[in-house]
Amino acid sequence: MQDYFKDALSNFTFEAASGGAIRHLTDLGYTVNQIAERLSFPTPYERIQKVVWEHLIDTETILLQEPGSGRQRSKVTYVKDYGKYGRASFRQVVHPSESDKLIHWGEERWQGNKSFSVDLMKRCTENEEKYSYMSCDFGLYLDGFMKGDVARGSRKSHGEYGEVDSDPWIKLLGLLETEQREYVRGLPWERKIVYHRLDQRMQKILIRLYEAGAYHGDCYFIKTEKKLIL
Repeated sequence: MQDYFKDALSNFTFEAASGGAIRHLTDLGYTVNQIAERLSFPTPYERIQKVVWEHLIDTETILLQEPGSGRQRSKVTYVKDYGKYGRASFRQVVHPSESDKLIHWGEERWQGNKSFSVDLMKRCTENEEKYSYMSCDFGLYLDGFMKGDVARGSRKSHGEYGEVDSDPWIKLLGLLETEQREYVRGLPWERKIVYHRLDQRMQKILIRLYEAGAYHGDCYFIKTEKKLIL
């Protein structure tokens, strides 16, 4: 029981000191590294990652299930309340998911006879960024890198060295601009395909990867109910 109250106090202290600030900075588009640099309260990097990731899921910036599958989790927001003596506390509010309807997608395979970047921006404008997503397999790349890193450590103990620069995850990151790379590398991607909203940053990341021949996935446009296969 004592440990429970200790954990509860720790979580409350963290929420009051850093939680709200992390979510606010995430909404402003800061990367995990940039958030870590701006916090006045010392916060472990991994905990910042966790809060950012959960906030991206809560705001449906990231979906863990395919858009239109009808299996999205409810949206959660936090409201600051003040008690009788002015003491602040945070209250969790659950909202029904806005993308939780079942969609029978009209599939379309991309034909490379026109500008991909122009067509993508047109589709995102037509559907609004809020209703446009791309599939992301970054977690699978990261998982392969982590497993390879363990293997490289084993080889080093026997006097052998792996070529880290040839790893697919490192190659993928190398195709991105500095801020794009920092954003992708800073998130604790789940080891499966997830779906990221096609905001301005992710549109640029997708265009960069696709034009380099390094992206193979799908884009989902909810309002027009179109699934673009790349």
